[in-house]
Amino acid sequence: MAGRSLKKKRKSDLKPYPPMALKYSSPSYTKIYILISLLVASSVIIFFVLPSKTLNKLRFSPDSTQVYSAEVVNEFHHDPYAFTQGLLYGGNDTLFESTGLYKRSSVRKVALQTGKVEALQKMDDSYFGEGLTLLGERLFQVTWLKKTGFIYDRNDFSKFETFTHNMRDGWGLATNGEVLFGSDGTSTLYQIDPQSMKVIGEHIVKYKGHEVHNLNELEFIDGEVWANVWQTECIARISHEDGTVRGWILLNNLRERLPKAGAREIDVLNGIAWDSEKKRIFVTGKLWPKLFEIKLHRMNKQFEDGVIEQLCIRMPFFT
Repeated sequence: MAGRSLKKKRKSDLKPYPPMALKYSSPSYTKIYILISLLVASSVIIFFVLPSKTLNKLRFSPDSTQVYSAEVVNEFHHDPYAFTQGLLYGGNDTLFESTGLYKRSSVRKVALQTGKVEALQKMDDSYFGEGLTLLGERLFQVTWLKKTGFIYDRNDFSKFETFTHNMRDGWGLATNGEVLFGSDGTSTLYQIDPQSMKVIGEHIVKYKGHEVHNLNELEFIDGEVWANVWQTECIARISHEDGTVRGWILLNNLRERLPKAGAREIDVLNGIAWDSEKKRIFVTGKLWPKLFEIKLHRMNKQFEDGVIEQLCIRMPFFT
């Protein structure tokens, strides 16, 4: 999905929800009704003390959705001219990457440890590369503002064929080894038949009733679809069964490390790769000079209502 130089930024107008406020009036009692007073006293315990504790939880505790921070455990060189649109781990410390921008789009094979580009297929200048995934020996790639995609031989990028999909646009791709998952910049998560490339299922991705728009690069990790949300520092962990957001990963700490690496023209966070064998997670961004291996930590911090919405949900790109 294109970066800030090509698309107008939109900021979320979501505001934190005001804390819930419940008021109770204290009943007045007379000495005549002692028995009634005892009953009312019992009611006070039920209706004042217990709701007060519940109220505090409603004010400051999130729902069952988990929030995670990321610890950087390794840093690797990343081509600072690569406008990363798709990223995946190919085994043996190898990454496959799709890059965007007109006249600069490509599919490439990259050595993890050095960042060296070992193989590269430049795309036609009329295409803007987008999401990428690997199923068997075939790499599937979509393109921006077109319904045309490409299928490459992972061992020889010069061998490729085209396909047509019926998503609104091409932004992200992932796979569980059986079907493809696709995103098109909306809040829809698609399931696609890898043989026909037809949509066979779709879900609207939601968090606490809010649609999560601008779903971008995707990865399938331990039964969940993980999605970069364009123009945020968040990754949504999504149930592919119903589109519910099961968790959020907050990665605002990564950008803070980039100036130290000499970054000047860095764009948005985009790119998730998963090494299922060694359980390693890799992330990067568009024009980032670094690729990070991260370890997740569940946050014990409790967020007030509306905070996650402000951090991770934006107005839709498509209107």
